[in-house]
Amino acid sequence: MPSSWSVRRDASPEDSRLLIERAHDELLAGNASDHRLLDVRALVRESWRRSLASLVGAEGLPPLELGDDALDAYRREHPLASTIEMIRTLLLPGGADDSGVVVAVGDAAGRLLWVEGDRGIRNLTGDMGFVPGTNWSEEAIGTSAPGTAIAVGRSVQIRGAEHFNRLVQPWSCTAAPVHDPETRRLLGVIDVTGGAEAVTPQAQLLVDATARAIEGELLVSRLRARASTPPRRRTPRRVESARATLRVLGRDRALLELAGTEVETVTELGTRHAEILLMLAVHRQGLSAERLGELVYGDAAAVDTLRPELVRLRRVLEKSAPQLVPASRPYRLTAALETDAHHVLSLLDRGAHRVALAAYRGEVLPDSTAPGVEEFRDTVRTGLREALMAEASVDVLLAFAETDAASDDIDLLRLCLSMLPPRSPKRAGLVARIERLDAAD
Repeated sequence: MPSSWSVRRDASPEDSRLLIERAHDELLAGNASDHRLLDVRALVRESWRRSLASLVGAEGLPPLELGDDALDAYRREHPLASTIEMIRTLLLPGGADDSGVVVAVGDAAGRLLWVEGDRGIRNLTGDMGFVPGTNWSEEAIGTSAPGTAIAVGRSVQIRGAEHFNRLVQPWSCTAAPVHDPETRRLLGVIDVTGGAEAVTPQAQLLVDATARAIEGELLVSRLRARASTPPRRRTPRRVESARATLRVLGRDRALLELAGTEVETVTELGTRHAEILLMLAVHRQGLSAERLGELVYGDAAAVDTLRPELVRLRRVLEKSAPQLVPASRPYRLTAALETDAHHVLSLLDRGAHRVALAAYRGEVLPDSTAPGVEEFRDTVRTGLREALMAEASVDVLLAFAETDAASDDIDLLRLCLSMLPPRSPKRAGLVARIERLDAAD
C-alpha cells in the first residue's frame, strides 16, 4: 500500500489532495468511469462506491443511535468495556487532554461507545458528530477509518480528502477491528483520529498492536475465569426490552417510538398525554399528584382533573408500551424513556454542536402552555444557545441564527460578526440584520 496520498508517487501531498478531491467530485457527479478515479487508492475507491450504493450523503451528519441511558447500559455490557483502561494506557499515555489525537472505541455496527483524548481536537471533531452514540459505519457516514476497517476486516488508514464525507476531510484516521479471540466474531473497532500524525506507519503498527493486545487480554481473562469458577447451569439470557423515545421537538402531538423489537411501533399522543409523559420523563425521581397537577395544569389542586387523564393515558400505554405505564405514589416511570430533547442536550454535553443543532427540530411542544413544559422548553432552548455561543464554530452559529429560536438574537448575531474574517461576504447580511434589530428597539 503506498504511503502517499495517491498511487502517483511523484505527486506532492497538495497535488495528491487535489487529485483525490477531483476524483471524488466526478464520482458524485455520476462519472464512475472517470480516469481520475485511478489516482485514488483501490481501498478508498471501493469504499466510495459502497458509500454511494448505501445512498450516503457527501455532507451529512452521522445518526445518533444511542442516547444517554441506552449508551450507558450498552457500554456496561459490551465485551470491550473491560479493556478501556488498557486502550488508554497504550494509545493515550501521559496526559490525554493534550495528546494531539482522539481515540475512539466502537462496536461491531460502527457505533462509537467511547471517545477520549485531546480536548481541543474533541471539541472540533465533535462538530462533525464524532461523539459517543453516533454511527460511523460506511452505511451511515461513508468512508472513514472505523467504518472501512469494519467493512474490510483489517486495519486501514484514511487521509483527509479520502473521506467520502466532506465534513470529515480535515481529519485523518487509523482504525483496526477487534475480534473475539475464540470465535473470531467481530466485537468492535479502535480508531485514532487527528492530523498527519494519526496516519503514519507507526500509528498503524500501534493501533494494530493494541487490537491484538486487547484480544489477548480477553482470552487470558476468560481462561482465568474458567479456571476459578466451577461449572454451572446456564441461565436464560435476559431479553432486552424495547427502547422507547418520546419525540416532542417541533411537535404539538408527541410521537412515542419503540425500537429494539421485531416490530417497531409509533404512537401519536394527544397534547395532554404528551405533557404528562414528558413531565414523568423529565422528573425521573417521581412526582406527587399535586406536583404533577401543578406542572401540567398550573394548579396543585387539579388532582381530580389529573387522575382521569392518567387513567386514559394508562389505557393507551397498555396497548402500545406497557413498560411505560406509570407507577403511583409517587407517579413515576419504572422503565427508561428517552426524549429527542434530552438527545440534543446530550449531544451538546459531548461537544457535537453541529449534530445537536441538526437534531433540534424546533421547540418542545411549542403550543403547550403547561408550566412544566414551558420550563423545560426554556431549559432546552437556553442550553442550546449557551453551549453554541460558548464553543461552537462560526458556521454552526450562523446556521443557528437562521432558526426561529435565534432569528432575532442580536447578541448571537454580533458574536457571529466578530468571528467572521474581515473580508467574509457574510458580514454585510449580518450587519443589515443587526441594524434592523437595533432600529426595532
